[in-house]
Amino acid sequence: MINLAELGRVFIVCGKTDMRRGIDSLAYIVKKSFNLDPFSGYVFLFCGSRRDRFTALYWVHKRFENGKLVWPNNEDEVRELSDEQVMRLMQGFTIDQLHCT
Repeated sequence: MINLAELGRVFIVCGKTDMRRGIDSLAYIVKKSFNLDPFSGYVFLFCGSRRDRFTALYWVHKRFENGKLVWPNNEDEVRELSDEQVMRLMQGFTIDQLHCT
């Protein structure tokens, strides 16, 4: 389980939120309704009317101005990344080292 407290400051958005909203809509709520920065590295928690689950918004969004991600193609696979692979991904490199021969 993820320890949200280790990620930094955690805010709970009180009341109910329409949980059909996407990540951009949740970020908009944080910015416009509460004048907080959704890109701050803080965690924002939202709950719907059923109150049987919550969504945590912790903005990790990476867009590359030049080039594209080299993303694995197999849709039937999930892979755990090593710390090194995560760093490579965040820097825009392929997660698998290419071996030159």
